Amino acid sequence: MILVTGATGLVGSRLLYDLTRAGKRVRALCRTSSNKSNFESYTSSTTELRYLVEWIEADLLDLGSLEKATDGVTIIYHCAGIISFDPRMANWMDQVNIEGTANLVNLALTLPNFKSFTHVSSVATLGRAPGNSMLDEHSDWIPGKHNSNYAISKYGGEREVWRAAAEGLPVVIVNPSIILGPGNGNSGSSELIKIVKNGFPFFTEGVSGFVDVADVSRAIISLTENKKFGERYILNSENISYRNLFTMITESANIKAPKIKVNPWFSAIVWRIEKMRSLVTGNTPFITKETAYSAHQQRTYSGNKIVVDTGFKYTALSETIKEISNFL
Repeated sequence: MILVTGATGLVGSRLLYDLTRAGKRVRALCRTSSNKSNFESYTSSTTELRYLVEWIEADLLDLGSLEKATDGVTIIYHCAGIISFDPRMANWMDQVNIEGTANLVNLALTLPNFKSFTHVSSVATLGRAPGNSMLDEHSDWIPGKHNSNYAISKYGGEREVWRAAAEGLPVVIVNPSIILGPGNGNSGSSELIKIVKNGFPFFTEGVSGFVDVADVSRAIISLTENKKFGERYILNSENISYRNLFTMITESANIKAPKIKVNPWFSAIVWRIEKMRSLVTGNTPFITKETAYSAHQQRTYSGNKIVVDTGFKYTALSETIKEISNFL
């Protein structure tokens, strides 16, 4: 039996779709409040795939429910995790991304006939190379004040996975860059694209890596089936500036590209205003200190290792943007 955690998220939903298309029966971990719309949108024209999925409600922090969810499981794709740059979420991220991962790998170590544990991490756990040189799988974590709470929690989760690997668990870790894919338009990358398509006029000169969610799903299935145990792989299609990314999005919608360049000092003002607003209203800030800082950084990543090892081919970013725009 295959178990997918985070099955209602961006990566988990696509992974469910790809596994069921291949005829696999999958147990999908979700919470009571989970929204299954991402997976349902993939299967809207092929509803028979939904019958290959066994939904089970469980919590990574609840060992009782997690034991039930992993009963009879031989393969785990761990896609679950909290992504937030709101400082108020730091403790919860540590609990889910670190303690939850520890609970899962500890149970996996006890499962009979267990075959593989694939962990979806992030490029946020990589070190920062000097001189803005390209980061690869050898770029080790560097402690420092500019590491986000999210990065710290994902690094902690990775440490639990590597610890389990040292105890004999067959593991693969993937580190995707910013994942782009179709969604409900209210969170993640689809929310960003929706905002830009609605006429967002601002841009920064920051640079980052991006990858299609379909590529992430194909990659982790391939790496698992090819038993690339004890390895990590960066998943990154292209490195591009936010300005050029936003221009690609607006071109796909036939609207004007953003014209207003935002400097670091202006971002510093905005995140402080947003912090005050969130404290008064209780709402999640649109921009935080962490996202303001990240928006101006120039970080590039090499996704070439998987290409060399397996012949993997990435989807062009322009095609990804076009697909998401059409979906939205």
